Amino acid sequence: MTDMPSPPNFLARPDGQRLAYAHLPGSDTAPGLLFCGGFRSDMTGSKALALEAAARARGRACTRFDYFAHGQSSGDFSQGSIGRWLADTLAVLDQVATGPQILIGSSMGGWLATLAALARPTRCAGLVLIAPALDFTEALMWAQMTPAQRAVLERDGVLREPSQYSDQPYEYFHHLIVEGRQHLLLDRPIELACPVRILQGMNDPDVPWQHALRIIQAFSGGDVRLTLLKDGDHRLSRPEDIALLIETVFGLA
Repeated sequence: MTDMPSPPNFLARPDGQRLAYAHLPGSDTAPGLLFCGGFRSDMTGSKALALEAAARARGRACTRFDYFAHGQSSGDFSQGSIGRWLADTLAVLDQVATGPQILIGSSMGGWLATLAALARPTRCAGLVLIAPALDFTEALMWAQMTPAQRAVLERDGVLREPSQYSDQPYEYFHHLIVEGRQHLLLDRPIELACPVRILQGMNDPDVPWQHALRIIQAFSGGDVRLTLLKDGDHRLSRPEDIALLIETVFGLA
């Protein structure tokens, strides 16, 4: 039974929505882990569960959660935004996790984890980013769209594109891009004192490895390292990828 994932709880938000989260208590002498998932992902993914299992084996605290309109949390996805999901991340950091945390962010979660670290620098003992999609609404969505796609998005408010991860198409909402511009990071130095580790696959069709180079150059601190996996994809959820993730996370503290 000790290997079973922690059961979900729910955190009430001021607007009546509920965030699903799972919290594993641990030692007060070492930083906990806070996992931030990706766009349309949830807290039951293989990386989140593997990190919790590794934390349990080491007596470390671990928290994973679902953003508004993700997984078991309530909400209408069409109303989601970077600002909303950042507020969710900070609520979990402030109200569920305790003490210093290693913030771990996958894809969009890498952007949110970095924003959270900037908002709560004294709480961040380290930052581990997996295929981080900082500024993805602008750099990886809007900038990559054709004029025709932009026209559809501006006219209809939504653009639907096939997804290689689901039978259902990805829906991109115009307000997500517009609101996301309030949270862009790569137009200035990212000033954080904590150590930063980035894991990036070079066969990633969603976040090109060149984007990780742009990110590492933006961090102003000295203890910033990028690991490129030549055969790695976007999810980096193969056994060897997860082993590297665990080694990287627990190598920080």
